[in-house]
Amino acid sequence: MKRDETIKVMGLDTGYLDRKHTTVITRDINASLFSGELTCLLGPNGAGKSTLLKTLTAFLPPLKGDILIEDRPLDSYSESDLAKVIGVVLTERLNINNMSVDELVGMGRSPYTGFWGHMSDYDRKVVAESISLVGIDGLRSRMVQTLSDGERQKVMIAKALAQETPVIFLDEPTAFLDYPSKVEIMLLLQKLSREKNKTVFLSTHDLELALQIADKVWLLDKPHGVTVGTPEELALNGAISTYFQREGLAFDIENRLFKILGLK
Repeated sequence: MKRDETIKVMGLDTGYLDRKHTTVITRDINASLFSGELTCLLGPNGAGKSTLLKTLTAFLPPLKGDILIEDRPLDSYSESDLAKVIGVVLTERLNINNMSVDELVGMGRSPYTGFWGHMSDYDRKVVAESISLVGIDGLRSRMVQTLSDGERQKVMIAKALAQETPVIFLDEPTAFLDYPSKVEIMLLLQKLSREKNKTVFLSTHDLELALQIADKVWLLDKPHGVTVGTPEELALNGAISTYFQREGLAFDIENRLFKILGLK
């Protein structure tokens, strides 16, 4: 399957701007994302992962540089047009009551159905297919507030799929999940990227899991900026050890695991 460059970042500085101060979080990011790939954004706490994601999804303006989405500047998209190109799954827990799973996933069709949300036969078909792809057919009639954290995350991924966007961004999608659920969600995202040729980009603290499943990795921190490569490349060239170097901690390249030194 041909992998197209869907997002290109050039000379990007991220951060926050107010009337008196400019706070730069990350500088001079140059990287690309491709269709059919699952790319993980990794970095220490405070490195600027969430700020970068918010900038790439137009929640925050870039301080400097360019972001191209399908060869078009990000700032040239209207809000409604961008919603047809990028689906976003945020880390916040849902606070939605009295809405069924089917209704929530259906909200993913709002860029096409307009303000009143009138669903056509095609819209209903897309919703059903999105729910089936994520494997939650048995939850369709359930109320959202009755779901587990893992089930809710799957619903939000199905909602993003219902938008029919070529790109899906996720901010810490496994943050509230137990380990088996983390693995399940990551494998699901890998499957969707490959079978549906989606560009899937997610931030995560689950370093070892990401290194086993991701096609590409963006390593991010303030001193080093962004380093891009496959998990194998970043392990072999020492980038992972450099970015996550801590006293008493060593990275096992062969097994892609961190080991605590001094334990018997």
